[in-house]
Amino acid sequence: MESALLDHARSLAGEVFKDPVFEKYFFHNLRHTEDVVSAVKDIGMRSELTADEMEITLVAAWLHDLGYRHGAENHEDASARIAEEFMDRLQIPSKKIKIISSAILSTRFPQQPRTLIERVLCDADLYHLSNKTFEEKSKLLREEWKATGFREMTDQEWIQHNMDFMDEHRYHTPYGQTLLAEGKKKNIKQLKKTLEPEVSKKKYRKLQDEVVKLQMKLDKMKVLKPDRGIETMFRLTSHNHILLSQMVDSKASILITINSIILSLVVSVLIRKLEENVYLLYPTVILISVCLATMVFSILASRPNISSGKFTREDIKNKRTNLLFFGNFHAMKLEDYEWGMKEMMKDADYLYGSLMKDIYFLGKVLGKKYRYLRIAYSIFMYGFVLAILSFIVAFQLSAKADF
Repeated sequence: MESALLDHARSLAGEVFKDPVFEKYFFHNLRHTEDVVSAVKDIGMRSELTADEMEITLVAAWLHDLGYRHGAENHEDASARIAEEFMDRLQIPSKKIKIISSAILSTRFPQQPRTLIERVLCDADLYHLSNKTFEEKSKLLREEWKATGFREMTDQEWIQHNMDFMDEHRYHTPYGQTLLAEGKKKNIKQLKKTLEPEVSKKKYRKLQDEVVKLQMKLDKMKVLKPDRGIETMFRLTSHNHILLSQMVDSKASILITINSIILSLVVSVLIRKLEENVYLLYPTVILISVCLATMVFSILASRPNISSGKFTREDIKNKRTNLLFFGNFHAMKLEDYEWGMKEMMKDADYLYGSLMKDIYFLGKVLGKKYRYLRIAYSIFMYGFVLAILSFIVAFQLSAKADF
């Protein structure tokens, strides 16, 4: 089909590709564009494009590689801009401009076309992968990459690159997914035959490397994976620490209760008689001071200490936080905690290191708790004895004075 817009697009492509910059582009040139236009006609007809859709797709085909004038990088964006400016000058409706621009952008790899027009253009752009011209086109593209300084490869590297590219590529139209895909499979099969001797050597070397890595991994697992005795050690140590912590809290609670009762009795009974029995003032002050000091250190021994309860992904990656202790994650969201635990379980060093840190810091907390509890018991024991002795002395002095 022919139209004024198509004539203008063809003329523009002819002018742009005359630019000296395309002397190094042995593949992406006017010949490739003409091949894509021819492929669009073939695929478009088999895909039952309407006349308007065929015109739009052909225009996009003529303009889709003009951006190479400004370099290969992001050439799709450059091509779309050239097409939009060109059609603006021709006063083409904005809707049609947008469709053509979107079709050009859809040729960016990996291709993700959304409309039938885009699918037809994408399949036409890589039409050569499915036919007998593939080998010739492949050589031209390799020469282009070398001439433009994009990338230079050995024969084996180039063959492997083509195979990887073709394995990843997918045709998008029904025609492409049947006949064109079948032709592409034949070209892949031919490439494999060319590469087969070298691939066999590489596979053998790769297999050897994998065996060595697997052996190293197994050796590491043997070192890191605890046997039953080590697992029992971790479990018993943690259990003993928890029991000791419960004992501290229980003893501290007893001291707090006893001293609370003593203080209540002193306040309710003894203080009322101080006006009549002034000699009991000092013993009472000593007893109250002993009770208060004992209660303070008992509370310090059993008082919980909560951290911020937050960690970052950076902390997990650098193994800076212990997820086995609730104080490090209680303020986090469930999904973040699950992610952190999965990361920790993947890393044996991190997992067993966390177990060791958990036991270590439990021990540090226990040390602090028992230190405060010992001080509380010492104050209670010596202070209570001192208070009783002071009461005895006070009573004796009072008796002598009365005598």
